[in-house]
Amino acid sequence: MGDALNEDGPAQRLAGESVAWLTTVGANGQPQSSPVWFMWDGASLWLRSQAQAGKVRNIAANPRVSFHLADDGQGGNIITIDGTASLEDAPPDVLEAYLGKYDEEIRTALQTSPEQLAADYPTTIRITPTRTRMW
Repeated sequence: MGDALNEDGPAQRLAGESVAWLTTVGANGQPQSSPVWFMWDGASLWLRSQAQAGKVRNIAANPRVSFHLADDGQGGNIITIDGTASLEDAPPDVLEAYLGKYDEEIRTALQTSPEQLAADYPTTIRITPTRTRMW
C-alpha cells in the first residue's frame, strides 16, 4: 500500500514535512485530530507520544486512523493516509532517525535533549497504510 508513497514527490513530502495531523476515534465515536511529529521509513509511519495521551487510549481501543499532511497553501499537493495503528517498541534505527529528524526542534523549540524527549514520549505508534489518496 505504501508503494505510491515511495515515489519521488510523496516520499520527499513525507521526509521533509515536520508536522502532520493524526485522527483517531474516541470511545464516544468522536474523531480526534492531533498535530504530530512523524517519520516515514518507506513502509510505515512512526510517531512518539506521551503514554497517557488520548490518541494512545483511542488506538488501543480502535486501531483505525487517518493521517494527513497539509496542502501546499493553494489546495494542492495533499496526501491523506488511512491505516492501522499499533503500539509497539520502536526499532533502534527508527528511533534514531525520528530523533535525528527533529533534533533542532527538540533542542530549540522544546529546549530539551533527544534523550529526554524519548523518555517524556515513551510510546511508539506505528501506522501501516491501508489506503492513500493524493491530489
